[in-house]
Amino acid sequence: MIVKRLGLVEYAPALEAMRVFTAARGADTPDELWLLQHPPVYTLGQAGKPEHLLQNPADIPLVHIDRGGQITYHGPGQLVAYLLLDLPRRRLKVRELVHLMEQAIIDTLADYGLAAQRKDGAPGVYIAGDKIAALGLRVRNGCSYHGLAINVDADLAPFG
Repeated sequence: MIVKRLGLVEYAPALEAMRVFTAARGADTPDELWLLQHPPVYTLGQAGKPEHLLQNPADIPLVHIDRGGQITYHGPGQLVAYLLLDLPRRRLKVRELVHLMEQAIIDTLADYGLAAQRKDGAPGVYIAGDKIAALGLRVRNGCSYHGLAINVDADLAPFG
């Protein structure tokens, strides 16, 4: 797997790069993991409704995207990991990948002395009932893109 540390990247170009990468993949294309942060942005998944954004005093952009889920905020202080994986080659189903992503976050947080868990019917990872990490994937032709976002040192005001 190729790991790319991309720094602070605008959301729209990152999304387009994921789509282009996934569309151009061949049988021998190595999987990639992109680690980055985004400037403030709300992303609206396929199940989301714009009216679920209750307030937006900072006028943060809202981008309609092709992953599952509803509204997610991305911003500085949040680690985003995009998983560009060939699922059949790794013998993974989508549910297994989601479970592995959640478990990786839970295990990492445990290394920092934080007790995190899943919540039934709500993808992501939670500490004391509060969401610390969001997950959202899109799979096209057996290959995933999008991924996870974990709040490390983020401004929590946009979550209001």
